[in-house]
Amino acid sequence: MNVLVEPQSSDGGLFGQPLFQDPSARALARVGVVDVGSNSVRLVVFDGAARSPAYFYNEKIMCALGAGMSETGRLNPQGRVRALSALRRFQRLAQGMALSSLSVVATAAVRDAEDGPEFCNDVARETGLKVRIIDGQEEARLSAQGVLLGWPGSYGLVCDIGGSSMELAEISGGHVGKRVTSDLGPLKLQAVKGGKKGRRNHIKSIMGELHDVMGSQRDRLFLVGGSWRAIARVDMFRRGYPLHVLHEYRMTSTSVTRTAKFIADHPDHDQLRADCGISSTRMALVPLAAEVLHRLVKTFRPKDIAISSYGIREGMLYEQMPQRLRDRDPLIEACRFAEAKDARTPGFGKLLFEFVHPLFKSAPIGRKRLIKAACLLHDVSWRAHPDYRAEVCFDNATRANLGGLKHSERVFLGLALLHRYSNKREGTHFEDLYDLIDEKSQHDALILGKAMRFGAMLWMEKDAERGELRWFPKKKQLELRLSPDAMPLFGEVAEARLNSLASSLEAEVTVKTRRG
Repeated sequence: MNVLVEPQSSDGGLFGQPLFQDPSARALARVGVVDVGSNSVRLVVFDGAARSPAYFYNEKIMCALGAGMSETGRLNPQGRVRALSALRRFQRLAQGMALSSLSVVATAAVRDAEDGPEFCNDVARETGLKVRIIDGQEEARLSAQGVLLGWPGSYGLVCDIGGSSMELAEISGGHVGKRVTSDLGPLKLQAVKGGKKGRRNHIKSIMGELHDVMGSQRDRLFLVGGSWRAIARVDMFRRGYPLHVLHEYRMTSTSVTRTAKFIADHPDHDQLRADCGISSTRMALVPLAAEVLHRLVKTFRPKDIAISSYGIREGMLYEQMPQRLRDRDPLIEACRFAEAKDARTPGFGKLLFEFVHPLFKSAPIGRKRLIKAACLLHDVSWRAHPDYRAEVCFDNATRANLGGLKHSERVFLGLALLHRYSNKREGTHFEDLYDLIDEKSQHDALILGKAMRFGAMLWMEKDAERGELRWFPKKKQLELRLSPDAMPLFGEVAEARLNSLASSLEAEVTVKTRRG
């Protein structure tokens, strides 16, 4: 994953003036979007000022507007009724939230249906909402922008599957390139003649045409859409994977093949649906979507496969962001936002990072990014009960809606924050997650957590200059230099925490007074 890590810019870079206080960013607070799809109609209200999308409100109604369209050419009548009812509700909710506007887009089902314009007129007459029907190229672009919201600077192929269509878009260096649309949505595949063999031939033929347009795409494949997420849930279940967070979940070509076969051969799809927490409406489409994914992977042969929970709706938010906000690291901005909102001493995270940094001077930039995030988040859970604070920190880090975080990075961040409050990690109900990172990373997280645990005892002021750590790894010597006014803070508990840190480093520790 290529995540943009900012240089030190004129506004202070990673620890400078937060952009979420900038008027251009504050204008994104309470951004409402509605996606009228072939399967569902969904309202999302974002608080978009913090760069990582914060879901102020999120509601989905399964309407199946596209069901039966292949035979009738018209929207599903029952789906129309349900969709119109959903849009009445969403418009009323938007009024109650005092949203300045509500953007509504409709995709394949409405754009392909004979009565699509009639449906949009009904919506306008009964709710006052204007439905924007987007073509496949625009749908692909918005989905790709949604991926860029979570993976700035990423490259690869974005594949968005809905009920009635499937789109592909190329992304590279933060920009959307070639795009193409197809009719490989599961609802349309239901009408393909010739049974399973006829459907497979149809999928293979269309996929070949898509490959001719897009060319070889051997980088990452980003999967967007509810059917892909449902397949990922089945893959997690088949593998016994412990972290049930779909965003950034990774699959290989081999795992896709095995999971597609697992779905096709499973004797009881109702039981599989219940085991994986998939709705019955969605599960009905999963076997067809799995056939498409299997052929997609065989055709494009990606380096790896990542599930994205961000798509069209997030792409619409990205569309409204000023470029300065787009260029920020979503993880760091979200952590800074959390610190400003919830920490006892907002701004202290910068000082804490500078204090612990000598222990990680040789760490790669990706690891230093996680260390910055941990320092920003180290105090945001202080209101939790002390007996559970360490577990709350781990749970928040591993399951929070944060962009730009692989699962292994979530676990590293969670362990570091757990050790901010506890020397031990045994005995929690998270132990099956620890093995998602290697032993060295687990140890680094322990060191970081203990360093933050000690450093937090020396400051309650964000601008004070009270001490510094010096680390000599070859000599295994840890040195603490304190200013004269900081010496009274170095009491018994602080000394015990410093010794605990030194013990984990297998180091001798020296404390000195720093003059002038």
